[in-house]
Amino acid sequence: MTILIFWARFILLFLLIYLGISGPNAWAISPADEKIRMLLISGIEKGLNLQEKEAYGQFKKAIELNRLKPLSYSFLAMAYLFFYETSFTEKEKKENEGALLPTVREAEKMAEKELEESPSQAETYLALAITKMVKNRYEILQKNYFRAFREAQSVYRTLEKVQELDPQNYEVYYPLGVLHYHLAHLPGLARFLSALFITAADPEKGIQELEKAAAKSFFMRDLARANLVSIYGGYEKKYAQALPLAQALKEKYPQNYNFTFALANILAEIGQFAAAFGQAKEIEENLRALRSPYRPELWPRYYQLLGKIYFDQGRYEEAREYFNLALKDQAFYNARVRAWALVRLGMIHDVQKQRKLAEEYYQKALEVEGAEGLAQRTAQEYLKTPYVLSSQK
Repeated sequence: MTILIFWARFILLFLLIYLGISGPNAWAISPADEKIRMLLISGIEKGLNLQEKEAYGQFKKAIELNRLKPLSYSFLAMAYLFFYETSFTEKEKKENEGALLPTVREAEKMAEKELEESPSQAETYLALAITKMVKNRYEILQKNYFRAFREAQSVYRTLEKVQELDPQNYEVYYPLGVLHYHLAHLPGLARFLSALFITAADPEKGIQELEKAAAKSFFMRDLARANLVSIYGGYEKKYAQALPLAQALKEKYPQNYNFTFALANILAEIGQFAAAFGQAKEIEENLRALRSPYRPELWPRYYQLLGKIYFDQGRYEEAREYFNLALKDQAFYNARVRAWALVRLGMIHDVQKQRKLAEEYYQKALEVEGAEGLAQRTAQEYLKTPYVLSSQK
């Protein structure tokens, strides 16, 4: 009998850990709340697989089950933001923007109402923090930097409140990790003000928080993993750590071409060129067949990828040809593609000891509107110090 009781408790504990339930109210979760949780995680996974309508549908089903629950609105707002930011046409952007803003307002209203009635609900503060993160990113995209700064302040304070109320809540480590890591990549004055009024940039802490979310979070696990792929495969150049994460995400979300592009880039960086070309071939076949969600707008990104693989092989003429193909497209959604093509053309000229031409390309990369990020940081770096092949350093 004692053994049976032991195994019953063990199985129950395992289920609680698996479902990500923690904190003092873990034992009291209702079947209705559990159904909402499953719909929310399903919505996140469908969003990560670029199934836009299906993702919206899951979040809306969760809202229908409980119209007063702010977390469902928060995740729906996050989905609208993601597809707004990755839209290929102005029509798509306007549709997502038109749905985004009312959902944000509804999420805030529901959270504030619930906090008036129950001011100690960690999940409600988490919902509010997610909503404020969405607002922060939206204001940045609109170039309303003062508003974005105010929202970032509020995000951090709200996340601190979640941790105060529920120290075992692992969901907070995703937004905290994003803040601590990416604040380090702001320009000097913005980084100083952020440290003064929000929190100090701490890339190492940010990575640790994202790793914790990737390991233990319920909702944010794969979002954290996707961020780590970007960080390890980009800023940190830790390709051995990026590779298994990229492979796992590609396998779990086969429709998300972003993971295929990321995996191909990482494979090229570590010299696995046959595998990198294999991923590129898969992208090409999907583009030619127009398999959803692949669209013709991705061709410039594909050309930039091929150029990158050839560049890493040292085949500079082929690389140059594909980078120039990528530059022919001037659409707003391919700004970062153009910036990377320009940066790598500059790197080719540096390798070939043509410093003046290299500097011209780096400068052009900095002038690409809407390309803020790693490409332009790389351009700034190589304007100061010429690019040198690793074997020559």
